[in-house]
Amino acid sequence: MAATKIGHTLAKVLGIKLNYRNPQGIDDTTRGESVYSVSSADSFVEQEPTSWEWIQSIVPNGRRIAHWAYSLFPFIHWIGRYNAQWLYGDLVAGITVGAVVVPQSMAYARLAELPVQFGLYSSFMGVLIYWFFATSKDITIGPVAVMSTITGNVVEKVNAEHPELEGHVVASALAVIAGAIICFIGLVRGGRIVDFISLAAISAFMTGSAINICVAQVPSLMGIGGFSNREATYKVFINILKHLGRSKRDAAMGLTALFFLYFVRYLCNFGARRMPHRAKMFFFLSTLRTAFVILLYTMISWLVNRHHRKPKQRLFKLLGAVPRGFKNAAAPTINRSIIQTFASELPASVIVLLIEHIAIAKSFGRVNNYTIDPSQEMVAIGVTNLLGPFLGAYPATGSFSRTAIKSKAGVRTPFAGVITALVVLLAIYALPAVFFYIPNATLSAVIIHAVGDLITPPNTVYQFWRISPLEVIIFFAGVIVTVFSSIENGIYTTICVSVAVLLFRVLFAKGRFMGRVKVHSVVGDHVINEEGKFHDQTLDSRDPDKSARNIFLPLEHDDGSNPQIQPESPYPGIFIYRFSEGYNYPNANHYLDYMVTTIFKQTRRTNPNSYPRLGDRPWNDPGPRRGRVEEYSDKPTLKAIILDFSSVNNVDITSVQHLIDVRNQLDRYAAPDKVDWHLACINNRWTKRALVSAGFGFPTPVGEGNMIERWKPIFSVAELGGKDSAAAAAEYRQNERELKRQRTRDAESRSPSKGEDMVTKDESVSSDTSDYAQKIAESKAYGSGGVTNRVAVVYGLNRPLFHVDLTIALQSAIANVERRAESEAKGVGTMAV
Repeated sequence: MAATKIGHTLAKVLGIKLNYRNPQGIDDTTRGESVYSVSSADSFVEQEPTSWEWIQSIVPNGRRIAHWAYSLFPFIHWIGRYNAQWLYGDLVAGITVGAVVVPQSMAYARLAELPVQFGLYSSFMGVLIYWFFATSKDITIGPVAVMSTITGNVVEKVNAEHPELEGHVVASALAVIAGAIICFIGLVRGGRIVDFISLAAISAFMTGSAINICVAQVPSLMGIGGFSNREATYKVFINILKHLGRSKRDAAMGLTALFFLYFVRYLCNFGARRMPHRAKMFFFLSTLRTAFVILLYTMISWLVNRHHRKPKQRLFKLLGAVPRGFKNAAAPTINRSIIQTFASELPASVIVLLIEHIAIAKSFGRVNNYTIDPSQEMVAIGVTNLLGPFLGAYPATGSFSRTAIKSKAGVRTPFAGVITALVVLLAIYALPAVFFYIPNATLSAVIIHAVGDLITPPNTVYQFWRISPLEVIIFFAGVIVTVFSSIENGIYTTICVSVAVLLFRVLFAKGRFMGRVKVHSVVGDHVINEEGKFHDQTLDSRDPDKSARNIFLPLEHDDGSNPQIQPESPYPGIFIYRFSEGYNYPNANHYLDYMVTTIFKQTRRTNPNSYPRLGDRPWNDPGPRRGRVEEYSDKPTLKAIILDFSSVNNVDITSVQHLIDVRNQLDRYAAPDKVDWHLACINNRWTKRALVSAGFGFPTPVGEGNMIERWKPIFSVAELGGKDSAAAAAEYRQNERELKRQRTRDAESRSPSKGEDMVTKDESVSSDTSDYAQKIAESKAYGSGGVTNRVAVVYGLNRPLFHVDLTIALQSAIANVERRAESEAKGVGTMAV
């Protein structure tokens, strides 16, 4: 109370009008007579939300902070119930992914212009750290083709401008900075930011990047040199055609390896279709094809090059020496000069790390029936890239191919990442001598084979076209920009165009005028009544309203409804207007301009003599030509407007001010009458507060004396109990059980025993049963007509012009228009307040 008094005193000093929209301090619940007596229902006065409530909703308290800290480590939610069956699934999946990640990570390191051991370092740290923070059991973090390509672009650019900086130093610094940004977004729970990136943008980015990477690997696959494969994709392709005649023996190792990879996959898929009972075996054979091809071609390379270890003596290019262990483990070097070298590529790096990981995690979460937390996944990506560079890792994120393999292998928990880490660790320490003989062309074949699946199939593009043709244009724009410019520019193009389309849809959202249609629910030849039961009657029955209800369709039929059905105008001079895309400052003016223009076309001024002289008319309504008399058609006058807020969640100052301006404009148009404003389907308390502050929700005072027209509010009420309530359902089940027990006792008591008088017993049983039946009949579960169920209003009595749905809003509008017409006929118009 003290705070309220201080606030009121301060408002007087500052000249703030607390009752600006209610200058007389009128009690809204007593304005007029309700058709539903307040005494027959539980009264409800809706309280406005306060600023303190809003502050409490966004400021974390102790409980929220504790929950936030607890949610940072999801593994503690399930690690205590870890069991042998989970371990078996994780072992199989972890070893399978490990056999794939080792050759892939080495191949991707070459995309990043780094020695292959840095790909192994990134893989090890990715799978080892992720499981602590994971909300997805399927994701495998490590080097990926697109991020490796962007890292390679950064490394190549820095090497050209600052040759004194080593490539892995720059790559590690990029990982730390990008990881810190992503980790911060995740810690503040800003994961929903990725929802601004549409599926069309992601598909375009993946397709364009895959084409870019595949074309860039062809020179290495064919043993062609003499030009850069980091230029725009179309330039690389032209250079490949120019130098194709200079192909070397590397082409034999690359092309045959690529053919073998696709051939093995085809055979395994074919075998799985022909022998479904062996599908699991064929899956693992297909999964291990990359490791098998690497081992096969490494053996062939060793056989032909074991006596030609020097670079100039080799028959084709080999991977070369790979150091054993973590030789580059050290604190990453980060300073201002290094950050400046890749600052321009940092936004693209963060976007790639985010969208590739989150998109994959969401997809596999839906497939395997669990929900991921995008913010927590950002924490996982961020921490992985923050800690990985201490062992020499470069930027890593979720891999689509390895995640799919892990999911199909039957992974049970994120702990499978630890098993994969052990496999990678074994490769780092035990296999470097074998890595020496891996052909570079074979690694290029592995890269092309891995990223080829990222290209969006034509059938998917066609489905995009069926759903949203405009987004297909965005898709092709992103792919074309990627091919003719760069991956980074392709990412920026698709995201910017997607956001522009979103803003366009919001800015030019079009409202709809609705009409009323009476519909019936029909199944075959049976009409469903209001209780949801079937009965044999057709639409031509004597009681057509028994199963009928009103719905509201756009008058212009732009929703695809049957054009033969003509929606009825709600009532002469009453308009129902629906917002379609929210209602905020970008589209408020567009919405209301269309509404006002349409109303002016379909109505006439209430007072035809409002302009007694020609000079009194406004310039934009000059009236008829000289010598002609203005004809007043049979158009109705404007009486009421019903706004459908079902698609509106929030409003702002601009949008509400537009409503106020339009209300004043239409009041002048309808003068001396006032236009009633009914608002239906408001879903947000703050929206109600904003509208009430603007004077909506109750009738507007008339004239200088603030006279209130007699009005007739209609409230929606709901039963607090009744036969359809949950309490009645529970009581019904309990009564049924009691009735069964009673019948059992009756049956037992009817059996003759110990010479009892059967006549007396039957009379007693009959009396007991009838008493219990009477008790059940009187209960609310069986809908006794003698008991009146308690009811309560759904919306507050202090907001009589806010309605639950359009039906009650239309009823209220019509009732008040007719009440006003009756009052005017009797000479009773307003009452003083």
